[in-house]
Order: sequence, then structure tokens, then C-alpha cells
Amino acid sequence: MTIKLAIVAVALGLSLTACNRDQAADSANEAQASATEAQEAANNAATTGDTAAAATAQAAADAAAASADAAATAAGNVAGSDMTRREDMADAAEKAADAAEQAQDAAEEANASADGKNNTDGK
Repeated sequence: MTIKLAIVAVALGLSLTACNRDQAADSANEAQASATEAQEAANNAATTGDTAAAATAQAAADAAAASADAAATAAGNVAGSDMTRREDMADAAEKAADAAEQAQDAAEEANASADGKNNTDGK
């Protein structure tokens, strides 16, 4: 019976590791997509002074940051001896976090630009 329980425990551990790997990859991909969306919205807002586009850029940048955090957490939760895979996931999470940070910066600039273009009273 102990051997059967050990086999079940190993199988559960392997499936959780696979789940965490998939989760880390999905979160990193979501962060990259949100960062791209934020950059596009920020560029649109900066060009047109569209405050709605600036708000969209900020929301997408926030989503990118949340996804990057989730990717980093999931990468940290990957168990096992496959350190190369774990490091690859951590690198992907770090790149996603960098993209999210750039998107947040662009969103802030877009908000400032949109505010400036819509500021007609000179204050």
C-alpha cells in the first residue's frame, strides 16, 4: 500500500509541476499581449489626446503587470530538478515584467499627453 501511495504522490507532484509550468508560460504570454495592447493604446492616446485611449492603456499596463507577477510566482512554484526549465520560465517572467513596466511608463506619458491636449484653460 505504501508503494501505491508513493506512486500516487509522485504522479500528483508531476501533474502539479506541469500545471505550474503551463501557468507560468500562460501568464508570461498574457503579460506580453497586455503590454503590446497598452503600447498601442498609449501611442493612440498620445497622438490624439484621447483620454479614453489613455485609460485603456493604463488598464492594459496594469493587466500586464498582474500577469507578469503571476508568471513570476508560477515560475517560482515549479518543483523538481529541471533547473534549466525553471530558469527559462523565470527569464520569461522577467521579460514580461520589463514589458509591463515599459507599458505602464507609456500609459503614464499618454495620460499626461492627453491631459495636456485637452487642457484648454492653460492651467
